[in-house]
Amino acid sequence: MYETIHMLHSYLAYIALAVLILAVINAISGLVGKRIFNMGKDLRLSLFALILCHIQLLIGLILYFVSPSGMSAIQEFGMGGLTSAARLLAVEHPFINILAIVAITIGWSRHKKFVDGAKKFKSIAIFYSIGLLLILSRIPWGQWFN
Repeated sequence: MYETIHMLHSYLAYIALAVLILAVINAISGLVGKRIFNMGKDLRLSLFALILCHIQLLIGLILYFVSPSGMSAIQEFGMGGLTSAARLLAVEHPFINILAIVAITIGWSRHKKFVDGAKKFKSIAIFYSIGLLLILSRIPWGQWFN
């Protein structure tokens, strides 16, 4: 079970990250280009990024509780006994990525309150970018390319 969830979490990360990057680029280009917020393309791209990030979070939370490098590492070694690599996987990666998903969700919720396309694009651009930067800061890069 652990291997399947780990593989799903790893491969879905590439897809979620790519769609999130596309959503940020789309929002920034819409803001700079003063486009009208299209309820088809713009809405769906932002929504798809939100949904994929939430699915990735749920799979990650399941993985956190079944993985030997998640909750069980903290229970076994305690917070003070974790190496920097173990701390990244057991504490920093989950915590920062939860904050990233919160930022993305705030951006989605805020954009729904606006009628003006520029404000919609601005809300998505700012909060999705914050989420993207947080996610990129805590990806275990050493494991990604192995």
